[in-house]
Amino acid sequence: MSETAQETAADGAARTTGDRHPATRLGAGPGRLLVTVYGVFTVAAASRSVYQLLAQFDRAPLAYVLSAVSALVYGFITFSLVRGGEGARRAAVVCCALELLGVVGIGTWTLVDPAAFADSTVWSYYGMDYLFIPVALPVTGLMWLRRARTGTA
Repeated sequence: MSETAQETAADGAARTTGDRHPATRLGAGPGRLLVTVYGVFTVAAASRSVYQLLAQFDRAPLAYVLSAVSALVYGFITFSLVRGGEGARRAAVVCCALELLGVVGIGTWTLVDPAAFADSTVWSYYGMDYLFIPVALPVTGLMWLRRARTGTA
């Protein structure tokens, strides 16, 4: 194959797969740690919420539904980080911002009105039961996604 044909084929592959250079992939470098932590939180929150929704729903429905919502948020962010690309990065930024609002909102709600929650959620008391990782994770995610946007990853 001629050099021109090889370059054209390489350019076409780059356009269809997105920018997959290791330095700019969302799941590379520090992003790999974020993918791992978000993946673990996805499995943990989903497992916990499925069990609680099926076996204990009448005990604390609000808390268990919020735990299921957090599992969906974690799963979407994990998928976006693994998928990569600018569209996935933008979606992950929105989801991380919503996650942070959720953690701060639910955390504050559990402090102001603890009686509203018969059982804790992942985001209760700003994630205290999870070593405050739920409040640090979206901040870290937003920082990484901002850095990945500027190409300084």
